[in-house]
Amino acid sequence: MKTQSTERMPWFSRVVADLHRAEAFYRDALGFEVVSRGVSHIAKLGLGEAEEVLLRLGNANIALVRFAVPGQAYPAHSRSNDLWFQHLAIVVSDMDAAYAHLLQACHWRAITQSGPQLLPPEQGNVRAFKFRDPDGHPLELISYPNRGQRLSLFQGIDHSALSISSTHRSLAFYRSLGFHVSNRSLNHGPAQDRLDGLSEARVRVTGLRPASGARPGLELLCYKPAGRGGHQAAMNDIVTDWATIEVATLFNDRYRAVRDPDGHLLLLVAQGALLPA
Repeated sequence: MKTQSTERMPWFSRVVADLHRAEAFYRDALGFEVVSRGVSHIAKLGLGEAEEVLLRLGNANIALVRFAVPGQAYPAHSRSNDLWFQHLAIVVSDMDAAYAHLLQACHWRAITQSGPQLLPPEQGNVRAFKFRDPDGHPLELISYPNRGQRLSLFQGIDHSALSISSTHRSLAFYRSLGFHVSNRSLNHGPAQDRLDGLSEARVRVTGLRPASGARPGLELLCYKPAGRGGHQAAMNDIVTDWATIEVATLFNDRYRAVRDPDGHLLLLVAQGALLPA
């Protein structure tokens, strides 16, 4: 692949089984607002009939997609180090208030043990809590130190984090798309174990931002020991997530669907040629 220049990531997409249930969860539990409803952008790539609800939180969007022909359910007993793991990190201004609000919602289940966790200073000094939406897709509430208080409790999507098998290989791939490294850390210890619902895990975290520096970005999570791999999800499988990435040029194409080295899906869109709503 020729080197691209990533400008921004205008939305993320998630396949769901029940569009009404998923919309209600993201709206009521996490503060998203409905932008539009209609035919899915992904369906316009010839991937089968599908409908979507586009939701917005801050400056980021999520497209919840339901295919007319449903695929397989989210893999049973999934863990944070499985290579199909992909979460969306939602920044909150007050972790205790956001967690209390989430506790009032239905149809989700925790990944993190014992409530929100505080990571040590060398791992960012953030508070975080991971959980799964009604279809099994992972999410994270995250609060950063010294960012100040804002009026909104749920502020936006900071990044999408992907479980990967090789930092070196994935970093080469995402650099070819124009991403640059924004932060690195090696996370381990009791708080990280509780956060991920794992035991004695070590995770090398590599934060990536588009060439423009815009949020949201990506985060590469390389766990040792690694979890399960080899699950090449079909487009209509519930496990499927993908990020839409606007690049400076796609040469002869307006848009192109690709997979990263571990099978995570990306939709590359040429700048100025975003798929119409």
